[in-house]
Amino acid sequence: ADVSDTVGVGYSSVTTRAELEHRAVVACADSAELRDALRAVAEGRPSGVAVIDRSVSGRTAFLFSGQGAQRLGMGRELYTSFPVFAEAFDAAVVELDRYLERPLREVVWGEDAGLLERTVFTQAALFAFESALFRLWESWGVTPDVLVGHSIGELTAAYVAGVWSLEDAARLVAARGRLMDALPGGGAMVAVEAGEEEVAPYLGDGVSLAAVNAPGSVVLSGEEKAVLAVAERFADRRTRRLRVSHAFHSALMEPMLADFETVARELSYAEPQVSIASTVAADADLTDPAYWVGQVRATVRFADAVVELG
Repeated sequence: ADVSDTVGVGYSSVTTRAELEHRAVVACADSAELRDALRAVAEGRPSGVAVIDRSVSGRTAFLFSGQGAQRLGMGRELYTSFPVFAEAFDAAVVELDRYLERPLREVVWGEDAGLLERTVFTQAALFAFESALFRLWESWGVTPDVLVGHSIGELTAAYVAGVWSLEDAARLVAARGRLMDALPGGGAMVAVEAGEEEVAPYLGDGVSLAAVNAPGSVVLSGEEKAVLAVAERFADRRTRRLRVSHAFHSALMEPMLADFETVARELSYAEPQVSIASTVAADADLTDPAYWVGQVRATVRFADAVVELG
């Protein structure tokens, strides 16, 4: 097959051919690899760059992840390859840099992993990357029926859904990261293979339930000694201490809430244009500044949001 015009071939296959149940997708770096992959698909042979499956009906959901997903250099190749991504990333960086002590691009694409791990830069970097990635998918015609975000990711979800302008979203994201970063260090977060009902008797006295990620997967957060003591009660299960600068979604966040609320109440809000599965409460009002203040402290009920998606 002549694959010299790969864009034309791909476009025509999607827009002028019947939408059959059986589908195949190949992701290749060059024409030679594309020829080999297409030949493998045609002959029914395995290929490391081809995916063959059946189409299924259902809704499409986009997930915006939270802290821990960041890495040095993220988005750099997308930036050089796709103008849509670059334009959206640049726009976000311009707004965020108004509130940061050093240029965000230098941090994300630099060589100091410790600097990127600082909450003030981590949250801004994830917002810029994830919002630009959304715009790229959107430009390809891939749009979600529903959005869900984990912690800082929920702010990105709200922005792309139209709750805030880019200017207001960047201001809120930057304030959230800056105020958290300025809190005293210490505290601990530990992921525990246990259900919420199992850890519930040990909450309080310095230990908060930071997240319920699955029916048997929770995250404890709060004062280091107290959190580690509770985690020790589940020593026969899998536990993992998270590498974080602060104990997020715990009582240790409370000293920054008043200042964060001041910023949140100065912004303009609009009804989301895409459905959002809240990780705080199913009937939440995302246009209420109080929601975003409470979200800093509240348990991230990701498992409930996933159930809602179903």
